[in-house]
Amino acid sequence: MTTSARLRGRRVHLERRATASKTVRASLVSLAGLIGCPVSNQSGEEVGRVVDVVARLYGSDPYPPVTGLVIRIGRRHAFLTADAVAKIHTAGVSLSTARVDLREYERRPGEVLLARDVLDHQLVDVDGVQVTRAADLYLAPLVGRVVLVGVDVSLPTLLRRLGPRRWQARPTPERVLDWQAVAPFAEHATDGPAEVRLRASRSALHRLRPADLADVLEDLGRTERQQLLDWLDPGQAADALEEMEPAERENLLREAPPEHAARLVEEMEPDEAVDALRDLHTDERERLLARMPKAEAAELRGLLAHREGTAGGAMTTVVVTARHDQSVRQVRAELAGQAEHRTEIDAVAVVDADGRLIADVALFDLAVAEDTTTVAELIHWLAQFGPPVTVRPGQRIAEAAELLVGARVSSLLVIDEQDRPLGRILADDVLDALLPERGRLHFRRFLQ
Repeated sequence: MTTSARLRGRRVHLERRATASKTVRASLVSLAGLIGCPVSNQSGEEVGRVVDVVARLYGSDPYPPVTGLVIRIGRRHAFLTADAVAKIHTAGVSLSTARVDLREYERRPGEVLLARDVLDHQLVDVDGVQVTRAADLYLAPLVGRVVLVGVDVSLPTLLRRLGPRRWQARPTPERVLDWQAVAPFAEHATDGPAEVRLRASRSALHRLRPADLADVLEDLGRTERQQLLDWLDPGQAADALEEMEPAERENLLREAPPEHAARLVEEMEPDEAVDALRDLHTDERERLLARMPKAEAAELRGLLAHREGTAGGAMTTVVVTARHDQSVRQVRAELAGQAEHRTEIDAVAVVDADGRLIADVALFDLAVAEDTTTVAELIHWLAQFGPPVTVRPGQRIAEAAELLVGARVSSLLVIDEQDRPLGRILADDVLDALLPERGRLHFRRFLQ
């Protein structure tokens, strides 16, 4: 077999879940059971005891490789590189060399101490979409080296660690979560940051729905929550914030550095951003607005000027407009350019040359119309259903709700005294405003 073929085979092997292999499951070594075990030289003589296992948790490897061990020799904590280890087993560690560096261990950038930084810490079960805690970690030989392959989050395993020493070393393969299914957190250590970061191979976390991420953020502790936010791109993090309970979101924004909090609010949809800002104290709100670009800050200040409980206070300023002489194909092209706001758009406002409202065309009507149909032709056909239903910014939410139900539409345009569109109030925003005691009631919007 050629070298390239062997490497391809190695990559294919690592792309599969390692813990699905019977061989791997039969060779699991419990980290909790390993701590305190003897380290023996080639002659079988004990030279020290295991204090911790060092691994590199991020990078291109789907399973973090063990780079060495921290062992106690007398009063010293020395470091053994992975090359000096012949075998790691349930009874301890066997060395492949008689030479041991007795210098005191100092953490290097990128190194994570598994027992100190990950064991008993929070992590995200990406497959199960829940926050859990590592009761044990499992090591196993894989492709010529020892790697971290899984985690055990079960209560029986936590209780096992409290029992006799002979119980602590027993792995429980039936309870193992594959390492590729979790995202770990590590606290910042006094002797240097643990630097646990999200690896590219954990892209499943980025595929979680905003509502799932919101649940995860609400369950995490303060340190872990900020770390997860750092892992996500601002847009994805903002989507998750929109789905959070107001009190939890308020706490999160207060915990985050002002620059980061301002960026998150800036990335939120305008109506959601206003809701978040209203929950903060005036000085906190101004602190965030001062850190935003002037145009975005001015837009949010304009929305905040509307009283809470009114259409203007609940509307989003994301409004797609079209002219009567445009074709349906042209309007669809403009909609494609607004994909990032797809949850805020369910219709297109048709305006005249002065920006005054003529009609409000639902996305469904645009979807079934011919590409060459003009907007004028489309609104002529829609005229049989009556004029668009609109509200003024000062109208109460309860009035908007009655209009929404009566017209059987999913949103209402908010217009000024000259009939120019100011924004749009959507059905779920009406429900959120009317039923605050029920929490956030987000429904799947059209095209989401």
